[in-house]
Amino acid sequence: MSRPIVIAHHLIWTLYGWWLPNDPRGSCSHTIRVDALKELGALHYGRKQLQPASSDIRSFYAQAREVLKHSLLDFHGDPIQSCAKGFQEAITQFGYTCYACAIMFDHVHLIIRKHKHTAEEMIENLEHFSRLRLSADGFRTPDHPTWCRSGWKIFLDHPDEIWRTIKYVENNPLPYHQPVQHYDFVTPYNNWPLHEGHRVNSPYVKRLVAAGRYPHDR
Repeated sequence: MSRPIVIAHHLIWTLYGWWLPNDPRGSCSHTIRVDALKELGALHYGRKQLQPASSDIRSFYAQAREVLKHSLLDFHGDPIQSCAKGFQEAITQFGYTCYACAIMFDHVHLIIRKHKHTAEEMIENLEHFSRLRLSADGFRTPDHPTWCRSGWKIFLDHPDEIWRTIKYVENNPLPYHQPVQHYDFVTPYNNWPLHEGHRVNSPYVKRLVAAGRYPHDR
């Protein structure tokens, strides 16, 4: 079967200190570098099948506040808008196409169309511009590590996956009793690269046909 062609990235990362190596939900870390954090719990690589209660997670981070080098800060109100301005500056600077964005109290989600930059470069640039904007607006000090060191990337290779992920990202605030977020830098998705008038003999379409994933009603 032909390998799929990635058409967009679902990018996820957290604010500093909000997903520690020994997070009770599990993590992608292999080691705990800070000795003081080891006292809070054991390392579990990968997301645990049985998830802890919300009260256990809150208790874990209440203890973490006491041992982290920098303040454990979150996003509410104006800092969310400041962060969004930073994202917009990065998206404009590098010509990214963003299909969805949710800025939560401790993490963010963005869907970015494929670009010459890798997913890792996109995360680095979005973090950099938003960190500068938050500092300029007075919501972070220049020495505060606003974001975690890296994030997660999910490769999307079909418009159906993009539509499904857009819905997930847009609905992310709802369980926290927050409204759906709207940002000027978000471009409405038009089903690219299977948009109206697309080339039916493009390499992408040929891969989908070979994999039996091309919509036959087009």
